[in-house]
Amino acid sequence: MDTASGETRQGQAHQDRIASVQAAGLTGLITGVVGAKLLLLHRAAALGWMAAATSTIDGLAGLTFWISVAIAALSGALFGITYRYAVRQDTSSYLRSGVIFAFSLVRGLALVNVGAAITMMGWPFLIAITESLLMFAVAAAVLELALRRGWIATVAGRMDEEQG
Repeated sequence: MDTASGETRQGQAHQDRIASVQAAGLTGLITGVVGAKLLLLHRAAALGWMAAATSTIDGLAGLTFWISVAIAALSGALFGITYRYAVRQDTSSYLRSGVIFAFSLVRGLALVNVGAAITMMGWPFLIAITESLLMFAVAAAVLELALRRGWIATVAGRMDEEQG
């Protein structure tokens, strides 16, 4: 391998890492915001809007709220990196929706207390998966916009090209 092509590959790898960080930051922010709104909506339904907003400020309820938002943001950041690599320059809507559904299913099922869900005939599973689907679908839509506009670089090539 000559020095010029090695430097080009290193430069491309560096640019790829930067784009991955950008994708993670964007989707982490989006899922954090959507997650915070969904959590606040749940609290408002039980407590009213003023009490729900106040409950995010301090104490155990506030800590729980912000840790949940941070977990949603971290999940979204990992989703963004995975989504960017999975879709590459592929136009398959099945691949795109598959990544969204996979992340939604895993996150949604992880959130639910199984004992409570069984006594409630599965509704908590459906609600948690639907909320996760909303978070990741919004994040994917914003990331797709950023990729199409060139704000974040796509991953070059398709997976089958790299294996050959």
